[in-house]
Amino acid sequence: MSIDELKDQWNSILDDLEATDRIAWISYFDGRLVSLESNHLLLDFSDAEKFADGHDYRDVRIRKRTAIEKAIFKVTGEQITVLPA
Repeated sequence: MSIDELKDQWNSILDDLEATDRIAWISYFDGRLVSLESNHLLLDFSDAEKFADGHDYRDVRIRKRTAIEKAIFKVTGEQITVLPA
């Protein structure tokens, strides 16, 4: 799978995540897909830090990483590991 193919399905992945784990969705919804190499996905969350009252959900993303990985698998059929951000 290419990064562009994953980007095309990202909204569906987030929709599935929201339906199954809203806390995980909150922590991942503003992530930007940076790269996908050897089934390892790198996300960027720097947009969340642009505002004075920005939010940092890094700890939640680490705890909820399996939720996003399950949503990715459910939508794409690909086993992808999300790297800690």
